[in-house]
Amino acid sequence: MNVRRRLIPAALASALGLGALTACSSDSAASGNTDKFDVVASFYPMAFLAEQIGGDHANVTSLTEPGQEPHDLEISTQQRAQLEEADAALYLKGLQPAVDEAVGQTGIKTKIDAATLTHLEDHGTGGHTHEGEEDHSEEGHSEEEEHGRDPHVWLDPVKYAEIAQGVGKAFEKADPDHAADYKKNTEALVTKLKGLDGDFENGLKTTKSKVFFTNHAAFGYLAERYGLTQEAISGVDPDSEPSGARVRELQQEAKADGVTTVFYETLVSDKTAKTLARDANLKTDVLDPIEGITDKSRGDDYFQVMEANLKALQKALGAK
Repeated sequence: MNVRRRLIPAALASALGLGALTACSSDSAASGNTDKFDVVASFYPMAFLAEQIGGDHANVTSLTEPGQEPHDLEISTQQRAQLEEADAALYLKGLQPAVDEAVGQTGIKTKIDAATLTHLEDHGTGGHTHEGEEDHSEEGHSEEEEHGRDPHVWLDPVKYAEIAQGVGKAFEKADPDHAADYKKNTEALVTKLKGLDGDFENGLKTTKSKVFFTNHAAFGYLAERYGLTQEAISGVDPDSEPSGARVRELQQEAKADGVTTVFYETLVSDKTAKTLARDANLKTDVLDPIEGITDKSRGDDYFQVMEANLKALQKALGAK
């Protein structure tokens, strides 16, 4: 990641009543040895796929608590036991190094790496770098990011659909008794994702600007898919103000490209975004990378939050 983000302790998340997936549980007691197809997912986007595809036949648990920043997850002894008891593990290699290590060390038969089900690309800290402009990135949190591969594929509905199809086939193979239902559920999910892709394509086709600013360089796939340019406020801590040089660069770009808004996330302090917005005379709004669903999310699931993201982008970019 290009910014270091705060971790919300699981106990605090529980105390705040942060919501979880309706069919998912982080309770290890319910994670394995049930009469269903037990799937342990690494974090929300993977758990959502498992829930949608597995339907009534799957018992899905997530290693990442609601409200917890997934990149910094550490795996407990209890969670390692949870993985050993599961029928399948669904994860995205490169996003959570601790999960990658834990899954690799388990004897679990079905290991589904979402990163192998689509093509990962290098998006850097933004959509482009101007001549003479420095790359403001810090070292990434993960091996994939350090090698230039952006793991945030779920924010592109087309790539997410590709992953869904691969997960569906893996479920069919691992639990053949319910293969027909997994196939049907996968087809229904892919159809919904194609509809979401259409919404974004039509909704962002004609806009006054094509450039957006964000705290977190998570939207490279989304930007590339719909002809946009992401510029991340990278190389600064969420609690720190951006450097004067970076503010001047972004101020100049805002004027040149008609940028109106600086986006921040629900799990991240808005201080950096507001500082830049104040200095550059811009607005602020939320663009959610959907790494988890909490009571602060603009929706109860992936599709609702993605639609909220679309509306936020349309407003910021001046969709016609």
